[in-house]
Amino acid sequence: MAQEKASIALESSGEKAEFSLVKGTQGAPAIDIGTLHKQLGVFTYDPGFMSTASCKSAITYIDGEKGILLYRGYPIEQLAKHSSFLEVAYLLMNGELPTEDQLYSFTDEINHHAMLHEALRSFFDGFHYDAHPMAMMVGVMGSLSAFYHSELNMEDPEHRRISAMRMLAKVPTIAAACYRHSAGWPFVYPRVDLGYCENFMNMMFSLPSQKFIGVDQYIDPVAIKALNILFILHADHEQNASTSTVRLASSTGANPYACVAAGISALWGPAHGGANEAVLSMLSEIGSVDRIPEFIARAKDKNDPFRLMGFGHRVYKNFDPRATIIRETCYEVLEKYSNNDPLFELALALEEHALKDDYFIEKKLYPNVDFYSGIIYKALKIPEDMFTVMFVIARTAGWVSHWLEMMAESNHRIGRPRQIYTGYDQREYVAKENR
Repeated sequence: MAQEKASIALESSGEKAEFSLVKGTQGAPAIDIGTLHKQLGVFTYDPGFMSTASCKSAITYIDGEKGILLYRGYPIEQLAKHSSFLEVAYLLMNGELPTEDQLYSFTDEINHHAMLHEALRSFFDGFHYDAHPMAMMVGVMGSLSAFYHSELNMEDPEHRRISAMRMLAKVPTIAAACYRHSAGWPFVYPRVDLGYCENFMNMMFSLPSQKFIGVDQYIDPVAIKALNILFILHADHEQNASTSTVRLASSTGANPYACVAAGISALWGPAHGGANEAVLSMLSEIGSVDRIPEFIARAKDKNDPFRLMGFGHRVYKNFDPRATIIRETCYEVLEKYSNNDPLFELALALEEHALKDDYFIEKKLYPNVDFYSGIIYKALKIPEDMFTVMFVIARTAGWVSHWLEMMAESNHRIGRPRQIYTGYDQREYVAKENR
């Protein structure tokens, strides 16, 4: 069967060229314009890369119009219902769901690599007590390359695999250490007898003076279930800003710890990883249930800068499938941990108003995953400045999967976007005494 072609013509000159259509398993095809400049002498201009496919990937598929999210072909709804986060991480990294023995070995290796080198304890001492946890995450993740430099031959598949495992294993330990450094609490070592989410909550909140197993809320099944589902939902999301950053950094041959540190930096931006924190800020601004109609009206006013945070999504034009999954869990968490907090009452009332409002229904501005995740984290006593860190823990599974996929390719090239130059035309240098 002949390769399907697409023609591009320049109206100004009448020149015309043909380019191959590249098709994936699902989704719209893409025009391979790699030779566009050579054939027609022009580049494409696509701010925000809204219509540009930067790579081929077999990991995640999104159909924003239909509200579909697939990990390696599996619907997110099925994975959230039946899988653990580590099972999903294995799937993303290896392409298939693990057997029982494979999952046991994978979990055992994660537990083995969860410890941090003792020298990193003094590394944390270099951060100011009120340093933002994300600043510490960036620094500590990047520093890991100084501890494991003997296994950074990126031509060696085993070096790549063990680097990915180390990052997935250590990221919750690093995250909890960032929080405890800010709180002035002693660090807690990971434990091999606890699961991934249980270990994180134990490292976050346990105190030497407390007996905690099975009694405190941070190891409670409702809390652990909520964390597990949130980590699954946030594990990957195709070529988002932070994942694209990891891939772009990786294209230079940089070590994987530096590449993931770059991804953490990109995720730190409020337009990307800070959305759930923005939801709580918005709720605080609204203040009370009786003011909801006022803010709903403001959100509809094109001349008012106020926006309802946590509603709608850049990719999902109908509904966010992750929000549908986590909504039920959010209600379970609030039923157990809300303690009649007026903020939670306000959030649920706002959700009810928006879901019944004709404007929001017509515009398909439904609550997204960030709306519910912020509420859940607050109910579980996760500090607001740790919300983006929680995102980092989950998304590390996706970042290392994309890194592994890219590094296994034989023909990957350094990323080098073009630009439209808008500066001065060529001009002559003027001596400073004549300026």
